[in-house]
Formats: sequence, structure tokens, C-alpha cells
Amino acid sequence: MDRPSSHLLRRGRVSEPGRLYVLTSVVNERAPLFADFQLARLFIAQLRFIESTGRANSLAWVVMPDHFHWLVELKQGTLAALMRRLKSRSTCFLNKASRREGRLWQQGFHDRALRRDEDVRAAARYIVANPLRSGLARNVGDYPHWDCVWL
Repeated sequence: MDRPSSHLLRRGRVSEPGRLYVLTSVVNERAPLFADFQLARLFIAQLRFIESTGRANSLAWVVMPDHFHWLVELKQGTLAALMRRLKSRSTCFLNKASRREGRLWQQGFHDRALRRDEDVRAAARYIVANPLRSGLARNVGDYPHWDCVWL
């Protein structure tokens, strides 16, 4: 069940099982937490765990130093519940691993539902090319924190 404060999230947010969404969330104060290879891999393990629960199918994702992008097919529940679970689990694991306390993520998240006629592979390519556009890598294969079912 969504929290009572869910009215503070973006107006018009709809969670439709079977629909594809691009989700983005940012580390609190844009701290480059995932510049640490081990912490990035620990977060990726949480992404994979969430997928294993049957809540969503990951089509593509990239973990940048201070945020992540995730192309996902929602399987059950709501986007808010999916993100709340991911952010909560990752906060517990990452705070413990890095011996830190407190908030890990900025409140809320950005979502964009893909239209039925949109090129899903183009959206996936755009996501995994983020490290190229930001200058973190010269080739997609040089950046270690991404995955895509088509590439």
C-alpha cells in the first residue's frame, strides 16, 4: 500500500502492470556513492534481487556515480512500491557496507511511461549510453555498471 504522502509525488502517476517505464532516482545531495566499484555492485545486486521477486522485469539499466536509470516492465504492484522496496533495501545494505548512516536517496523518483509505439530498444540504448555522454567512458563496454537484454 502506498504511503499517505504519495499525493506529494508527481500528479498523474499511473502504475500499470505490463507497462514499460524508465525510472530514475538520485543519491541524496548527488553524492558520487557509486564511484566506489563495490558499492555500485552491491546496489546492482539489489536491482537483481527486486527483479527476482517477480515485481518487475529489467530490460536495461545503468548505475551512474550519483544516480541510476532503469528501463523496467512493471509486473505487479505500483511504481511507488517497487521504488520504495529498492531504495529501502539498498539503503540498508549500502549504509552497512560503507559504515554510514541516514538517508541515501533523494525523496521521490522520476518516471516516464513508454508509449506502446515507442522504440523500446532506442530507449535502452539511450540509457546504457549515459556513461558515454557524461564522459565516464569512451565505449559502452568500458563502463562496468550497466546491463541490457538486447546488447
